[in-house]
Amino acid sequence: MTATTDTALSPRALARQRRRASVARFWRQYRAERAGLYGLTALALCALLALFAPLFVGSDVSSVTDAPGRPMQSPSAEFPLGTDQFGRDLLGLVIWGSRVSLLVGLLAAVLSVAIGTLIGVTAGHFKGWYATVMMRITDWFLVMPTLVLAIALATVMSRSLTTTVVAIGVTTWPTTARLVRAQTLAVETRPYIERARALGGGHWHIMSRHVLPNVMPLVLAQTTLIISSAILAEATLAFLGLGDPTVVSWGGLLQDAREAGAVSAGDWWYLVPPGIAIAVVALAFTLCGRAVESVLNPRLGVSR
Repeated sequence: MTATTDTALSPRALARQRRRASVARFWRQYRAERAGLYGLTALALCALLALFAPLFVGSDVSSVTDAPGRPMQSPSAEFPLGTDQFGRDLLGLVIWGSRVSLLVGLLAAVLSVAIGTLIGVTAGHFKGWYATVMMRITDWFLVMPTLVLAIALATVMSRSLTTTVVAIGVTTWPTTARLVRAQTLAVETRPYIERARALGGGHWHIMSRHVLPNVMPLVLAQTTLIISSAILAEATLAFLGLGDPTVVSWGGLLQDAREAGAVSAGDWWYLVPPGIAIAVVALAFTLCGRAVESVLNPRLGVSR
């Protein structure tokens, strides 16, 4: 008899071992999703560019007074993506704008998923009049155009990144709430929930120790999917002039291009790079989300 068997491990060590095995199993299954790997690679590159943007382009890339080129200069060896209306390097602006676009997308998605998870779990657990009221509020948000609500909030609040995050986060949670509530109802029909109640487990114990861990895979998959929508929403708000005018973002670059008349003048280099960046990142998050959903939800039956 050796001391290296599972029975000889402490409960905490055994839990860590099982978590490591679960992560390794998840990664093996995720690697089988080729589209998910492409999306993850694209996101890794974008994240590296955003993190090391000050090293690549410098922190003064958005300065109007120190612009290195002529206004609206077409792509050249010196400026691979041309310059904007102030003579700033568009390549540097696109790289620098990734920091704001990714940050706002991530924070807005986290806020949206947190609200949806809270409402979904509590509505699925308590039921009764509380669930009825919460689901009617959720249905109201579902039938209302999300972008219209976000625009209304961004209009009445001050123009800042916090406003953008809040406007997107508080208008995109209903889908998550519906999905989490359905999963919560399914989890609470399982026998171990009845045993936990019989042993004196309270509402908080059941929701935090039994329900939430079982809905977290769904929440994780939903988060990756919402991030892409949040990035598109941020770009839309910035394009409409409702973003923070003091920061550089991909949507803000498109709004600047529209104000500079790039569309009518045919200055494609002002429009295409930020548009492609938005599309690539949104697609990458969507691919990762679909892959995560496929791995965590075997009932999808995705063939490999």
